[in-house]
Amino acid sequence: MDSRSHTHVTAALRLCLHALLAGLLALVMVRAVSEGAADTAAVVAVTLLTAALYAAGAARSSSVQPKDPVQPKDPARPRTSVQPGTRAGAWWLGGLWVLWAALLVLSPDALWVAFPLYFLQLHFLPMRWALPAVVVTAAAAITSFVVHRQEIEPGAFIGPLIGAAVAVATVLGYDALFRESERRRELIVELVATRADLAEAERTAGTLAERERLAREIHDTLAQGLSSIQLLLRAAERSLPGNAPATPHVRAAREAAQANLAEARSFVRALTPPDLEHRSLAAALERLCARTTAPELTVRFAVSGTPVKLPTPYEVALLRTAQSALANTVRHAEARRAEITLSFMDTSVALDVVDDGRGFDPLGAPVHERGTGGDGGFGLPAMRARAGSLGGALSVESAPGQGTAVALTLPLPDTEAERAA
Repeated sequence: MDSRSHTHVTAALRLCLHALLAGLLALVMVRAVSEGAADTAAVVAVTLLTAALYAAGAARSSSVQPKDPVQPKDPARPRTSVQPGTRAGAWWLGGLWVLWAALLVLSPDALWVAFPLYFLQLHFLPMRWALPAVVVTAAAAITSFVVHRQEIEPGAFIGPLIGAAVAVATVLGYDALFRESERRRELIVELVATRADLAEAERTAGTLAERERLAREIHDTLAQGLSSIQLLLRAAERSLPGNAPATPHVRAAREAAQANLAEARSFVRALTPPDLEHRSLAAALERLCARTTAPELTVRFAVSGTPVKLPTPYEVALLRTAQSALANTVRHAEARRAEITLSFMDTSVALDVVDDGRGFDPLGAPVHERGTGGDGGFGLPAMRARAGSLGGALSVESAPGQGTAVALTLPLPDTEAERAA
């Protein structure tokens, strides 16, 4: 049941309670008049006064936002309204009980009014006060029956006690069902929000993957092709005499290739991962370590050697490998310490991700099981494929209880060709 159906059910129960109390008060008054007792006028007066007080409180209660006993109090609600948990509601209920007690003294038929009073007490009072109030009300009804009838019968005790038990069980059962329905509703809302977040994450991951693929393709095809054309045209320009008729055309072609190469590089920069757009690879890796959180895990980053400018595919491969290896550490390793080291050497660049976690046996289980972890992670196969596409190599060293070390080594591109590119 949702909150709207709960409101409808509460309104229906409230109407039934109004009708029950009004009917029982009318029964008391009609029986007093029909029997012609000496205190008939007093019974009628107290009955009408009780009905008037109840009607006034019910009207005041329905004129403001209804408050459910299982929901937190609204601080913006007027505290003077006759509502559950308010001082005005307690005083109103106390007045009703006093009038009912007076009616008990005058007429034995008033004991039946105890049943709707049980529900009012359970609704308007905190449970620690409502249960004693119900007990006192049941005791008053039993006492009235014994005093008026001048005899002790089992029904005098069983009726009010069963009524009290039914009222308590009904209210507690309804509150428990509503709380359970609220928990389920909150769970459904959370699941819907999680599904939306997952869909958004999948769209973002797909967008980033497509951007990386386009950047790699542009760099590996158009940019490299234009770079080769530029090198060939430069060599041709140098081999031609200065006054050769073809020299201006070769120079113009070389300049056009250079301009188009600059455009291709701008496309590659625009398609790079967000972490690499406005910062260096080292800064992106340091930020990755800083934002990686796990219980009792400390992640450190270090740079070895003299940093050099790397092509965008190299930076993307190193960053994505670090992200995937560190994600595996967080998900599977149960490590307390992890270190990422970026090493620049004369002919290569290396990335090492080392943790002191529980490790695994690379030969005893398929590699893809460690790579995915059963949850769709990046995986070692994808790391190896990325390394192979750039002419590099990925190595994994691990053993049960001895941590894991993932190392990616990429050969540095030819310096002269890179400057020409």
